[in-house]
Amino acid sequence: MSTDATGDYDERVTEEITVTVNGEEVTAEVEPRLKLSDFLRNECGLNGVRVGCEHGVCGACTVEQDGRTVKSCLSYAVQADGAEIETVEGLTDEAESEDGSLHPIQEAFHETHALQCGFCTSGFVMATKELLEENPDPTREEIEEGLADNICRCTGYQNIYEAVERAAEEMRE
Repeated sequence: MSTDATGDYDERVTEEITVTVNGEEVTAEVEPRLKLSDFLRNECGLNGVRVGCEHGVCGACTVEQDGRTVKSCLSYAVQADGAEIETVEGLTDEAESEDGSLHPIQEAFHETHALQCGFCTSGFVMATKELLEENPDPTREEIEEGLADNICRCTGYQNIYEAVERAAEEMRE
């Protein structure tokens, strides 16, 4: 990379990455500074990945990378090269491939009215997925702790916790 006489960069630096997103391999040229959240939203068209605080505090950007939740606004796309990423849209695809319905977590959030504006919902759903994979029968305290990295400014959390309890029960059956 070099600069011209004005000090501006005269060529963009990019790196090729290959990521499996919701089961589909995606190869793209990205700038090293591109956030994973922006890559998923803008390059992959996955608008369920929300960008709220851009500091990793709110959890709206939560996705699963190689089986663990990550705040995609804190990660660069180049760091995900070779990784498997699952977003909230991937959960719907899993459920639809079976019988056309929502994933049990999504259904529980819908049934218990665990959302109002919906901005934070995808992050809560992905955090719930990880929680229930690790602990299929969590107590209310474990649910609160498992979702502590996500913020909802609308609901007061009661219905969110009820949704997790309902999803856990449904997924155990």
